[in-house]
Amino acid sequence: MNRKFETKEIVLSGLLLASGIILPMAFHLFGMTGPIALPMHIPVLIGGFLLSPHLALLLGILTPLISGLLTGMPVIFPMAIIMAFELGTYGLTASLLTTKLKLTAIPSLIISMIAGRIAAGLTVAVLVQLFGIKMNPFIYVKGSVITGLPGIIIQLFFIPSLIFAINKYLKKPAIKA
Repeated sequence: MNRKFETKEIVLSGLLLASGIILPMAFHLFGMTGPIALPMHIPVLIGGFLLSPHLALLLGILTPLISGLLTGMPVIFPMAIIMAFELGTYGLTASLLTTKLKLTAIPSLIISMIAGRIAAGLTVAVLVQLFGIKMNPFIYVKGSVITGLPGIIIQLFFIPSLIFAINKYLKKPAIKA
Protein backbone atom coordinates (compact mmCIF):
# COMPACT_ATOMS: atom_id res chain seq x y z
CA MET A 1 0.00 0.00 0.00
CA ASN A 2 2.17 2.80 -1.34
CA ARG A 3 -0.14 5.76 -1.02
CA LYS A 4 1.41 9.16 -1.66
CA PHE A 5 -0.41 12.11 -0.22
CA GLU A 6 -0.51 15.50 -1.89
CA THR A 7 1.04 18.39 0.00
CA LYS A 8 -2.27 20.28 0.16
CA GLU A 9 -3.97 17.20 1.64
CA ILE A 10 -1.32 16.95 4.38
CA VAL A 11 -1.55 20.69 5.09
CA LEU A 12 -5.35 20.47 5.23
CA SER A 13 -5.05 17.52 7.64
CA GLY A 14 -2.81 19.60 9.89
CA LEU A 15 -5.19 22.56 9.81
CA LEU A 16 -8.15 20.34 10.66
CA LEU A 17 -6.17 18.69 13.47
CA ALA A 18 -5.29 22.11 14.91
CA SER A 19 -8.95 23.15 14.57
CA GLY A 20 -9.97 20.02 16.44
CA ILE A 21 -7.78 21.08 19.34
CA ILE A 22 -8.54 24.83 19.32
CA LEU A 23 -12.30 24.74 18.62
CA PRO A 24 -13.19 22.88 21.87
CA MET A 25 -11.13 25.39 23.86
CA ALA A 26 -12.99 28.27 22.18
CA PHE A 27 -16.36 26.65 22.92
CA HIS A 28 -15.35 26.23 26.58
CA LEU A 29 -14.49 29.95 26.77
CA PHE A 30 -18.09 30.74 25.87
CA GLY A 31 -19.51 28.24 28.34
CA MET A 32 -20.48 25.55 25.83
CA THR A 33 -19.16 22.19 26.96
CA GLY A 34 -17.79 19.57 24.59
CA PRO A 35 -20.40 16.86 25.21
CA ILE A 36 -23.18 19.30 24.30
CA ALA A 37 -21.71 21.23 21.34
CA LEU A 38 -19.38 18.47 20.04
CA PRO A 39 -16.82 20.96 18.67
CA MET A 40 -14.10 18.35 18.11
CA HIS A 41 -16.41 16.38 15.83
CA ILE A 42 -16.79 19.26 13.35
CA PRO A 43 -13.21 19.35 11.93
CA VAL A 44 -13.07 15.55 11.80
CA LEU A 45 -16.33 15.29 9.89
CA ILE A 46 -15.18 18.05 7.54
CA GLY A 47 -11.98 16.05 7.04
CA GLY A 48 -14.08 13.05 6.12
CA PHE A 49 -15.49 15.01 3.19
CA LEU A 50 -12.23 16.60 2.05
CA LEU A 51 -9.51 14.01 2.74
CA SER A 52 -8.67 10.54 1.52
CA PRO A 53 -9.98 7.70 3.73
CA HIS A 54 -6.48 7.08 5.17
CA LEU A 55 -5.97 10.67 6.30
CA ALA A 56 -9.57 11.09 7.46
CA LEU A 57 -9.19 8.01 9.68
CA LEU A 58 -5.86 9.24 11.03
CA LEU A 59 -7.29 12.71 11.70
CA GLY A 60 -10.17 11.21 13.67
CA ILE A 61 -7.89 9.01 15.76
CA LEU A 62 -5.24 11.63 16.49
CA THR A 63 -7.45 14.64 17.24
CA PRO A 64 -8.82 13.49 20.64
CA LEU A 65 -5.55 11.85 21.65
CA ILE A 66 -3.38 14.90 20.91
CA SER A 67 -5.99 17.24 22.38
CA GLY A 68 -6.10 15.12 25.53
CA LEU A 69 -2.32 15.16 25.85
CA LEU A 70 -1.97 18.91 25.20
CA THR A 71 -5.02 20.33 26.95
CA GLY A 72 -6.36 17.59 29.22
CA MET A 73 -9.62 17.62 27.23
CA PRO A 74 -10.78 14.93 26.85
CA VAL A 75 -9.24 12.93 29.66
CA ILE A 76 -7.03 10.30 28.00
CA PHE A 77 -8.55 7.25 29.69
CA PRO A 78 -11.23 6.35 28.93
CA MET A 79 -12.71 9.33 27.01
CA ALA A 80 -9.95 10.11 24.49
CA ILE A 81 -9.65 6.39 23.71
CA ILE A 82 -13.40 6.09 23.12
CA MET A 83 -13.42 9.29 21.06
CA ALA A 84 -10.43 8.12 18.97
CA PHE A 85 -12.48 5.14 17.79
CA GLU A 86 -15.64 7.23 17.38
CA LEU A 87 -14.01 10.10 15.48
CA GLY A 88 -11.78 7.77 13.45
CA THR A 89 -14.94 6.00 12.33
CA TYR A 90 -16.57 9.36 11.49
CA GLY A 91 -13.69 10.41 9.26
CA LEU A 92 -13.24 7.05 7.55
CA THR A 93 -16.96 6.50 6.95
CA ALA A 94 -17.62 10.01 5.60
CA SER A 95 -14.63 9.76 3.28
CA LEU A 96 -15.56 6.31 1.96
CA LEU A 97 -19.23 7.22 1.48
CA THR A 98 -18.43 10.35 -0.52
CA THR A 99 -15.41 9.15 -2.50
CA LYS A 100 -16.28 5.52 -3.17
CA LEU A 101 -20.08 5.38 -3.01
CA LYS A 102 -20.62 8.99 -4.19
CA LEU A 103 -23.30 9.67 -1.58
CA THR A 104 -24.36 13.25 -0.97
CA ALA A 105 -23.34 15.20 2.14
CA ILE A 106 -26.35 14.79 4.43
CA PRO A 107 -26.81 10.99 4.08
CA SER A 108 -23.03 10.56 4.41
CA LEU A 109 -23.04 12.73 7.51
CA ILE A 110 -25.93 10.87 9.16
CA ILE A 111 -24.49 7.43 8.37
CA SER A 112 -21.07 8.53 9.64
CA MET A 113 -22.60 9.78 12.90
CA ILE A 114 -24.41 6.49 13.41
CA ALA A 115 -21.31 4.43 12.60
CA GLY A 116 -19.21 6.55 14.97
CA ARG A 117 -21.68 6.11 17.82
CA ILE A 118 -21.69 2.34 17.21
CA ALA A 119 -17.88 2.34 17.30
CA ALA A 120 -17.97 4.30 20.57
CA GLY A 121 -20.42 1.81 22.09
CA LEU A 122 -18.28 -1.14 21.00
CA THR A 123 -15.18 0.55 22.41
CA VAL A 124 -16.92 1.08 25.75
CA ALA A 125 -17.95 -2.60 25.74
CA VAL A 126 -14.34 -3.68 25.14
CA LEU A 127 -13.02 -1.32 27.85
CA VAL A 128 -15.58 -2.72 30.30
CA GLN A 129 -14.36 -6.25 29.58
CA LEU A 130 -10.63 -5.46 29.56
CA PHE A 131 -10.38 -2.89 32.34
CA GLY A 132 -13.63 -3.21 34.28
CA ILE A 133 -14.55 0.43 33.82
CA LYS A 134 -17.97 1.26 35.19
CA MET A 135 -19.83 2.19 32.01
CA ASN A 136 -22.76 0.66 30.21
CA PRO A 137 -22.23 0.81 26.41
CA PHE A 138 -25.92 1.31 25.62
CA ILE A 139 -26.41 4.00 28.24
CA TYR A 140 -23.18 5.68 27.07
CA VAL A 141 -24.36 5.87 23.44
CA LYS A 142 -27.89 6.93 24.40
CA GLY A 143 -26.54 9.59 26.75
CA SER A 144 -24.04 10.90 24.20
CA VAL A 145 -26.77 11.26 21.57
CA ILE A 146 -29.23 12.97 23.92
CA THR A 147 -26.62 15.26 25.48
CA GLY A 148 -25.04 15.99 22.10
CA LEU A 149 -28.29 16.80 20.31
CA PRO A 150 -27.45 20.53 20.00
CA GLY A 151 -24.07 19.62 18.47
CA ILE A 152 -25.65 17.09 16.12
CA ILE A 153 -28.10 19.73 14.89
CA ILE A 154 -25.23 22.21 14.42
CA GLN A 155 -23.33 19.59 12.41
CA LEU A 156 -26.30 18.73 10.18
CA PHE A 157 -26.82 22.38 9.24
CA PHE A 158 -23.28 23.72 9.32
CA ILE A 159 -21.11 20.99 7.76
CA PRO A 160 -22.89 20.48 4.39
CA SER A 161 -22.90 24.26 3.79
CA LEU A 162 -19.26 24.56 4.76
CA ILE A 163 -18.23 21.62 2.56
CA PHE A 164 -20.07 23.18 -0.38
CA ALA A 165 -18.31 26.53 0.18
CA ILE A 166 -14.87 24.91 0.60
CA ASN A 167 -15.28 22.81 -2.54
CA LYS A 168 -16.42 25.88 -4.48
CA TYR A 169 -13.37 27.81 -3.24
CA LEU A 170 -11.05 24.91 -4.13
CA LYS A 171 -12.82 24.54 -7.48
CA LYS A 172 -13.47 20.88 -6.74
CA PRO A 173 -16.65 19.11 -7.82
CA ALA A 174 -19.18 19.94 -5.11
CA ILE A 175 -20.61 17.25 -2.89
CA LYS A 176 -24.35 17.78 -3.02
CA ALA A 177 -26.30 18.22 0.17
